[in-house]
Amino acid sequence: MARRPGAPAAYGEDFSFVSPLVKYLLFFFNMLFWVISMVMVAVGVYARLMKHAAALACLAVDPAILLIVVGVLMFLLTFCGCIGSLRENICLLQTFSLCLTIVFLLQLAAGVLGFVFSDKARGKVSEIINNAIVHYRDDLDLQNLIDFGQKKFGCCGGISYKDWSLNMYFNCSEDNPSRERCSVPYSCCLPTPNQAVINTMCGQGMQALDYLEASKVIYTNGCIDRLVNWIHSNLFVLGGVALGLAIPQLVGILLSMILVSQIKDQIKLQLYNQQHRADPWY
Repeated sequence: MARRPGAPAAYGEDFSFVSPLVKYLLFFFNMLFWVISMVMVAVGVYARLMKHAAALACLAVDPAILLIVVGVLMFLLTFCGCIGSLRENICLLQTFSLCLTIVFLLQLAAGVLGFVFSDKARGKVSEIINNAIVHYRDDLDLQNLIDFGQKKFGCCGGISYKDWSLNMYFNCSEDNPSRERCSVPYSCCLPTPNQAVINTMCGQGMQALDYLEASKVIYTNGCIDRLVNWIHSNLFVLGGVALGLAIPQLVGILLSMILVSQIKDQIKLQLYNQQHRADPWY
């Protein structure tokens, strides 16, 4: 049967614009992060149920609640990607692509704002650290986190070691009955070579000493300055981490856009075939 002049070339009935590679690559990509989201929700719920105190909430947001919220949002987003790619649903794929684009732009904006308004970001970090110091003895997980940070960065307190007076147990006031009055945690102490047993009382009375005397026994610099210096000296590493987080998002956006375009082409082909199936010149 002759083909009408100017009409598109005919395709076989089994022909499809939708690439199986793109379709299933996007499906397994979303499936991976779908499983990760369920693990995040499970860990967050478990941590929340096992917590008897809300001391970690002083870190701006309770990590357990943060895990649950991020996990649920990630679950819904990847669910749209999984079902959309498997069922070739344009609406779900466009929702997935749009949400992923918004998340990427929000992360980019947060990074730019954090860099531009570094002074305000530093003030917020200082506030969080001071709140953590206040609740140091209220929660074992928080205590371990602070001790790890002080030993890792070789620092003590937020601005200086005397910030530990914010804690009711380490406060230097005369009416403080605590045995740790005017002390600092053992994680502030300078490391002792070949020390077999950790001396947890090494910070006893350190807040009553001046910087020069205290510096012989403990770290006197605050953790904020140490953290800022660490960030400046590891910009390439942090940039690599940020790039590692951004690449999967960009891949997901790109794959979903390609698949949507292929599905639309397939729909146009089906409509064309239906309209011209009875055409004797087709």
